[in-house]
Amino acid sequence: MSIPETSQRNGLFFAGLCALNGAFVPAVAKFTTDRADPLFVAAVTTLFAGLAAAVMLGARGELSRLVRRETAPLLILLGALGTTIPFILFFVGTQRTSAIEAVLCLQTEPVYSLIVAWLFLGHRLTVRRVAAALVLATGIVLAVGVGGLSDPLGVTLLLLTPLSWQVCHLFTLRGMPNVEPYLLTGARYVYGGALVALAALVFGGPDLVPTADVLAEQLPVLALQGVGLSYLGTMLWYLTIARLDLARATAIVVPSIPLLSLGASFLVVGEVPTPGQAVGMLLTAGGVLAFVTAPHAVETRERVPAQTAPLATPANPETGGDQA
Repeated sequence: MSIPETSQRNGLFFAGLCALNGAFVPAVAKFTTDRADPLFVAAVTTLFAGLAAAVMLGARGELSRLVRRETAPLLILLGALGTTIPFILFFVGTQRTSAIEAVLCLQTEPVYSLIVAWLFLGHRLTVRRVAAALVLATGIVLAVGVGGLSDPLGVTLLLLTPLSWQVCHLFTLRGMPNVEPYLLTGARYVYGGALVALAALVFGGPDLVPTADVLAEQLPVLALQGVGLSYLGTMLWYLTIARLDLARATAIVVPSIPLLSLGASFLVVGEVPTPGQAVGMLLTAGGVLAFVTAPHAVETRERVPAQTAPLATPANPETGGDQA
């Protein structure tokens, strides 16, 4: 069944917003973690996102579904895998590096996706996908390796962030294949945010809270980071793939993020890429584009390599992609 032209235009609009949103994620994270403890930033950000998710579920009259005995343990684990662990890794890693390095490290997700899909989902490795992954990896190594890493530990934490998202996706596919995306998203932020806050309380306590003047400056930004860049970013992705097939949506959104992030990083934190970083960024975007536009290995639920797209939807046999 073809997608109506009006719906496609709306899908392109939402895809553009999704890419723009994703481009600002590392830059704003760098801005906030330079001014407050990254664990505090992660906790408050996810609490704002969790509040937005709870309000949305409440408006649908389905907030009680989060606490049903048969699904609550799985949803709590989902929150830990999809939000708590990666958000802590991401914010701590971003504080120790730069916004440009952060966005580049997040682009390793297609490589993880390729390996996870091959090992656990039985997807066949294709020459195009392997070659695209190698180009992508070369771009990242070139960009973050020029002049030495700003912080090897920080880069390592950032490289582990998309791996955590992939583990979450695999868990979702195997453990909760029939749960609606909006409920999964809500659980990720509600439970994930609560667990991040608990971790901040246990490992930092009141000492993590910044001074009153810094807190007054940071709270609006953290609210934007949680509600806008995190929760709304996820919703923009779903609005996009509801109107465009997955392959087209991903080809528009994912390669755009590292390129748009150059402007976002300059606007928010004043970072200017080195020539090596710029070349690496172009290679990374090209590798991601080649990867996501490759034919689907099998007709199954696939991981979308985008930070704001933590979940996929069932395969559409007519388009070869996924649909909402």
